[in-house]
Amino acid sequence: MTPNEKQNERVAQMTFASVYPHYVTKVEKKGRTLAELHQVIEWLTGYDEKKLQVLIDEKSTFKDFFERASLNPNASLIIGVICGYRIEEIENPLMRQVRYLDKLVDELAKGKKMENILRV
Repeated sequence: MTPNEKQNERVAQMTFASVYPHYVTKVEKKGRTLAELHQVIEWLTGYDEKKLQVLIDEKSTFKDFFERASLNPNASLIIGVICGYRIEEIENPLMRQVRYLDKLVDELAKGKKMENILRV
């Protein structure tokens, strides 16, 4: 297994519930709201607050989280660099989806307008 494959597998097995509080902290620290975070997550995945809470309670892995999601058809418009990786060049579909979410949360925390974040 190459280092990239190991990293991909590690991320696939991480629970969404373990990362979600970090998303909340990041956006609230920058003056954005939990409702805005949920709006961004729902746009990307189709999960409303109720379904999101179920996935958190179930301690769903990122693999399961994204396998069950209805990814927004405009998700491929999310481009740029996040965590040192150019999103559009990430070959592993799950890692690309995780980075989509990271990028949206980052844009929200940086104060971008919601219309721009949601690629409207």
